[in-house]
Amino acid sequence: MNPLIRKHRLATLSLALMTPWCAAQATSQPNVLLIVADDLGYSDIGAFGGEIDTPNLDRLIKDSRQLQSLYVAPTCSPTRSMLMSGTDHHLAGVGNMAEMNTPHLTPEQQDRPGYEGYLNQRIAALPQLMKDAGYNTYTVGKWHLGGADGQRPAQRGFEQSYSLMGGGAAHFNQSAPMQIASSAPPPTYRENDAKVSLPANFYSSRDYTAKLIDYIDAGRKQDDKPFFAYAAYTAAHLPLQAPDEFLKKYKGRYDEGYDVAAERRIEKMKKLGLVDAGVPVTPMPAGVKPWASLSAREKAVSARTMEAYAAMVDAFDHEIGNLVAHLKAKGLYDNTLIVFLSDNGPEGNAWDKDESNDKWIPAHFDLALDNIGRPNSFAFQGEAWGQVSAQPFRFFKAYTHEGGIRSAAFIRYPQRVSPGQSDAVVTAMDIMPTILDAAGIKHPGIEYQGKTVQPMKGMSMLPFLEGKARAVHNPDYPVGFELMGRNAVRKGNWKIVYDYQGGQGVWSLYDLAKDPGELHDLAASNRQKLDELLIEWTQYVQQNNVISTGRDTTYPRRDY
Repeated sequence: MNPLIRKHRLATLSLALMTPWCAAQATSQPNVLLIVADDLGYSDIGAFGGEIDTPNLDRLIKDSRQLQSLYVAPTCSPTRSMLMSGTDHHLAGVGNMAEMNTPHLTPEQQDRPGYEGYLNQRIAALPQLMKDAGYNTYTVGKWHLGGADGQRPAQRGFEQSYSLMGGGAAHFNQSAPMQIASSAPPPTYRENDAKVSLPANFYSSRDYTAKLIDYIDAGRKQDDKPFFAYAAYTAAHLPLQAPDEFLKKYKGRYDEGYDVAAERRIEKMKKLGLVDAGVPVTPMPAGVKPWASLSAREKAVSARTMEAYAAMVDAFDHEIGNLVAHLKAKGLYDNTLIVFLSDNGPEGNAWDKDESNDKWIPAHFDLALDNIGRPNSFAFQGEAWGQVSAQPFRFFKAYTHEGGIRSAAFIRYPQRVSPGQSDAVVTAMDIMPTILDAAGIKHPGIEYQGKTVQPMKGMSMLPFLEGKARAVHNPDYPVGFELMGRNAVRKGNWKIVYDYQGGQGVWSLYDLAKDPGELHDLAASNRQKLDELLIEWTQYVQQNNVISTGRDTTYPRRDY
C-alpha cells in the first residue's frame, strides 16, 4: 500500500475515534485566521522538506492536518478570488490578470464577464458573509482584487483593513522605487478605505502582523464576537528583502549551490513521508547551468540571492510566531481555526528579462553583492532556485505544472480536526465552504442582497477531516486550470498539461502517482486516457466561462 494512503487512513481512523470528545469541547463559533503566503514554494517550509528555519510554522503543522495536495491558480489574484468566492476565478472576475498595466487580456476577453480584473459583484464574498453572521472581520496585507470604488476591502465586508491594493511592492519604505516592475505604478496602501503613507521603519511582515494584532485587540475591547482575520502577507514575493538580523543567519548556507539544495530537499521529504522513496530530484529547467560551471562571481550572486529569499521566509515565520503567541496570551488560540496556504508556486521566472526590467532594475536599485536583500535592492529567485523551492514538482509560478499550482498548506482546528498528513485532492475553492461550515454559516446560494450570485463550486473539507466522510471529492473529481493560455486538468492520478514545444501548443499526459515531477509524457502511449481528460477539459471550459486563445499571452514562452 502506498505509504501516504496508509498514513491517511490511520489519521482518519484516529480522528473518528476522538470526534465525540472533540465535539464536546466545541462550545462556540471559532475565530478564523486565514494566512496566505505570497509566492512561497511547496518545499520551503521545514515541515515540507525545506532547510529554511521555520520553527513557528513547523510547530503549527505538527498540530495540524498537513494538506499535501491543495491546488491553487498559477498566479496570485486568481487564487485570491477563489478564496473569497468559493468558485472558479473565471467566474469570480479574475479570468486573466486584467488588473495589471501590461496588456494581458486578449481581444476575446475584453469586456467579458469573468474578466473584469477584480472580485466581481456576482459572488457573495467570504468576509461579507462572515460579517453578516456576526463576526468581526479584519484583513492586512495584499488585496489585489480591485482598487476602484466598490471593489476595495472595506466595501467587500472587512470592517478593519490595512491593505496593499496591488500585486506587490518593496517590503521596506525605501528611497528606490516601491513598485515591482518598470510598467507598474507606485503601490497604494489603504487603511479602512483611506489612502495612507507607510511609516519610516516599515517592513511588510512585521507591520502587517502588528496591525492585525491591534485590530483583534480593539475588537475584543468592544465586544466578545468571534473574528475572521485574513492575513495576506506579501512575503516571499519579489523583491527579496529582509531585516539584517535575518540576512546574517543565512550567510554561506547556499554556497554549495542549487543542485545540492534540491537533492537535500528531496531526501528530507522522503524522511518526512511526503514523497515515495523512488521519487527523483526534478531537474532544472532547460538552459540552467550546472552550479559547477558558474564563475565565482555568478555563484556568489546566486547564493546571496537565495540567502535573501530564505531570510525573508524566516522573517515571515517569525511574525507568524508573534501572532500565534499573542492569540495564546489573549486566550484566543485554542478556539481559532487556522488555514494556511501559498497563493501559487515560487517566482522562478526571469523578471529582469520582462517589461524592459533589464534596464529599469539596474538604473533604480543598488545591485551590489552585499546589498542584496536590503532596502533599495532588487532580487528574485530565478529559474534555478525557483525550481529548488518547487521540489519535488516541475516549474513554478505562472505554469500549470505542479510546481505552479500545488501549494504547501495545512488546517489547524483541534476541536474537530486531528493532526496528520492528507494527500486528498482539494482546492482553494474548498477553503471558503470549510470556513463557513466551521462557523455554522450557510451560503445564500444563488441570491444575495437582491442580486443573482454564483453558487460555490468548492466543498467543505470538514466532514473528511473529521473522519465522517471518505473524501472531500469523488476519486475521479476533475480539477481544471487555465491562465494566460496555460491549461491543465487533473483527474484521479492522471493529469494533462498544455505545453509549448518548439513554439507550438501540445497536450502532454502524466501519471502523478508514479511521476509527480511530470517528467515522462505518456500522451503517445495512452491516447485513450488523453482523450478522456481532453473531454474533461472541454467541460471545464464550458462550465467556467473560460475564454482562452490557447496561447501564452503574458510570460516569456518556454520551449521545453
